[in-house]
Amino acid sequence: MKDTKNLEWTELRTEHLIQDKWIDFRKSAYRFPDGTEFEPYYSYSRRDYAVIVATDPEGRYVCVRQFRHGIRQVTTEFPAGGIERSDGKEYGGDPDAAEDALSAAKRELLEETGYASEDWSHLITLPSNATISDNYAYIYRARNCERVSAQRLDKTEFLHVTLLTPAELEALVRAGGFQQMVHVMAWLLSRQSEA
Repeated sequence: MKDTKNLEWTELRTEHLIQDKWIDFRKSAYRFPDGTEFEPYYSYSRRDYAVIVATDPEGRYVCVRQFRHGIRQVTTEFPAGGIERSDGKEYGGDPDAAEDALSAAKRELLEETGYASEDWSHLITLPSNATISDNYAYIYRARNCERVSAQRLDKTEFLHVTLLTPAELEALVRAGGFQQMVHVMAWLLSRQSEA
């Protein structure tokens, strides 16, 4: 699986179309392994984030509902949020400046839902969208979550907490109503780990 010969593209040049504290959106030109060139190819950098598959002591899934700009709909999904950085950047830079992913997951669960847990496990870390982005999603499972505080939302967060039984969540996923792809994968992995 490590053989990359005749597969890697060579970046010839890159133009940063938007490069601010939130995103680095790039237009690049590449040389393919066969020597031909291709442009434009668009990609971006954003910060890494954590997704939390959380359940309360009754086995209900702690989910949030919020508006998502890309599809212009209110979605139901797992709590999730960005891994903060001490250097003030949203992406890139010194890896040691990034908050520990588990700490970010615990913080995001508490801020978004008011729930906390002492029973955490890491399910997987993988690229969020390897085709066009270089950020990673850290997926965690939190069991026996208890409500310990009120929500502490960021100024751009408007969300409601909802508790779903496994059957309700499964039905929502199957109906296409659980609309974050990484969150669906997190659901499937969490179910597999319990089987």
